[in-house]
Amino acid sequence: MNLRLTVVTLGVDDLERAARFYEQGLGLKASAASQGDIRFYQCGAAVLALYPRKGLLEDAQLPEARLGEPGRFDGVTLACNCASRQEVDALMARALAAGARAVKTPQQVFWGGYSGYFEDTEGHLWELAHADFFTLNEQGGLVLPPPGS
Repeated sequence: MNLRLTVVTLGVDDLERAARFYEQGLGLKASAASQGDIRFYQCGAAVLALYPRKGLLEDAQLPEARLGEPGRFDGVTLACNCASRQEVDALMARALAAGARAVKTPQQVFWGGYSGYFEDTEGHLWELAHADFFTLNEQGGLVLPPPGS
């Protein structure tokens, strides 16, 4: 059995605002599988889904008290590995123009790459990164070296 991360679902307070950000701001196109209160976006080998935060709590059978305060860091970041520094900068500019909030401007970082962070319109923290030592496949997915290599 191989564990595969296939879907990342973001709980959102305003589905239409979040969908607008990801579609207009980051250029994603909603899949035909999107309907009602859920939006699906193909992101390389994985899928990004947007769903109302309260609906996620109900689906997971968690109490509403588990909802965080807006702007509260919940310990989760999403990352997009880009093909170049220029792509990092361009995607950051596009996100900011669509209403994202800059958290850390793209810069050379301690681990040898180039990265920056933004917070989307629903408070989710995204990292945009590039590193010459990471390989991306044809679909833009990150290819890690095999264990023990």
